Amino acid sequence: MPDYVTFTRNVFLPVTNVCRNRCRYCGFRRDPSHPEASLMTVEEIEQILKQGARFGCTEALFTFGEKPEEHQIFREWIGEIGYFSIIDYLVDLCELAIEYGLLPHSNPGVMDFRDIKRLKPLNASMGLMLETTADLPAHEGCAGKILSERIKAIENAGKLKMPFTTGLLIGIGESMEDRVHSLYTIRELHLRYRHIQEVIIQPFSPKPGTDMADFPEATHQEMVDTVMAARRILPRDVAIQVPPNLTRFEDLIGCGASDLGGVSPYTIDWINPETKWPQISELAGKLSGIRLRERLPIYPGYVLARWYDPGLGSLIERYTDGDGFRDGYRH
Repeated sequence: MPDYVTFTRNVFLPVTNVCRNRCRYCGFRRDPSHPEASLMTVEEIEQILKQGARFGCTEALFTFGEKPEEHQIFREWIGEIGYFSIIDYLVDLCELAIEYGLLPHSNPGVMDFRDIKRLKPLNASMGLMLETTADLPAHEGCAGKILSERIKAIENAGKLKMPFTTGLLIGIGESMEDRVHSLYTIRELHLRYRHIQEVIIQPFSPKPGTDMADFPEATHQEMVDTVMAARRILPRDVAIQVPPNLTRFEDLIGCGASDLGGVSPYTIDWINPETKWPQISELAGKLSGIRLRERLPIYPGYVLARWYDPGLGSLIERYTDGDGFRDGYRH
């Protein structure tokens, strides 16, 4: 058992659900012509940031459909508000989050070296789910799910010393051998660049209206086996995260997980809107005496090693104690 389990208090900002990919399991993505397609305005984002600050959040989690500007209609939308690409817009949104006292953690999908370099001064950490190294029907025809492109993006983050989150999506058609291969791929990237702060082990949950709506969801035993494999394969300085709204996390903590990720007191999980976040007091109650400690979107080890831009220094230092955790929070 770990000495403590960590989490971060965040707001979830789904900037756009328009995406170039068509993953067969995704219930978040929309074509730009769909009536539910959206691009959040600055005013909408500012309101959420303002409330997040009131609720004591330290993380602004920006999520997106990948490269939405590959759609002509979306290019018109983003152009109407004065931008050429979603990354251009994200730069200004990160600056806005910092003004409200929240540290950005961005997940815009596959990015090139130049984009990560632009975002590094404004992000405490960034992320991209590897999902799997297997070639699966679930990803057929998705340019952003080409394995070499995803590995290159994670590698570029390492070259730029960007504290990084990645992870596996469990139960989309891959085998246990595929999961092990994926974990070794992440291990090698981390041993080369030392930048992967956490690996999420996330179960697939079928979404109505998708091509995989009738696909069986990942079982608890699959999660147990994968978390145990992850703890065996990954270096000890890489945390294993399990989402508390999608898993029986109290069992998985005993198998090697030690982090519960972002938990929002204000916003929903827009990727899995059918599953509510548990209250933070609920998390503590299920941990059977294991301490719950709050962290920032940048992990304590990277705080102490100063793996952040000097421009974020005053905000990070304001929030952290001498060990790199959220100052003053103990449950």
